[in-house]
Amino acid sequence: MYRNVYIARDIKLTALLKAEASWLWASGEAILVGVSAAAVHRTKWLDVKLPAELIRADRHSPPGIVIRSWSLRPDECQMVRGIRVTTPARTAYDVGCSFPAKRAIPMLDALLNATRVPPAEVLKIADANPGARGIRRLRSTLALVDGGAESPQETRLRLMLTGANLPPPETQIEFRNAFGEVRIRVDMGWREWRVAVEYDGEQHWTDARQRAWDLERIALLEGLGWVVVRVSADMMSRPGVIVERVRAKLRAAGCAV
Repeated sequence: MYRNVYIARDIKLTALLKAEASWLWASGEAILVGVSAAAVHRTKWLDVKLPAELIRADRHSPPGIVIRSWSLRPDECQMVRGIRVTTPARTAYDVGCSFPAKRAIPMLDALLNATRVPPAEVLKIADANPGARGIRRLRSTLALVDGGAESPQETRLRLMLTGANLPPPETQIEFRNAFGEVRIRVDMGWREWRVAVEYDGEQHWTDARQRAWDLERIALLEGLGWVVVRVSADMMSRPGVIVERVRAKLRAAGCAV
């Protein structure tokens, strides 16, 4: 991959492997930042085509690695499984400042989902760097981020609904049984009006066991007085249909939309 860093040809390259390889290339004399730090924090769905990012004294690097000159405070770094990386909050700050909102939001959704870092911690870093490049973009992006998303498609679906001036949905709503155990969880919805929206990936249609559980789960939700709008991958290309379907359910439940 890089000088003195190798992987077997049959191993699928991931953002995490790329980050670990860049750490080995730098002989541990670096701090992984940005997308590479996000990968080490176990952020899902990162684009493997993006270069590894790190900070080190020697600015020379091979193709596929970008050396950043960002200034970090001591409390903005930590060790994760033997690799020095920026903290989740600082990582989110760097991603939000570096990428346009369309690309940053899915990454930040996934990063916050993996680390549970609250946006308020990211904003503290923004407040400490008021003149930094990309700071306005970061602030506007963070306003659209929700760490509840469990896939990029869920992020797209949520933004589709809020972009149509529907009330921001709560994500990952849990329904517990009499013992306090989580029995059902829905992707997003509105408790006040008991309307849920579920993104159904391919496995929901091709896996017989998953399909059977989906039917039972919806029956249980309907028994609690909820209405469920299911959205397939194919429907994502027809946002108008999705929005109007959800709007109609909200309106019927008494929401002024």
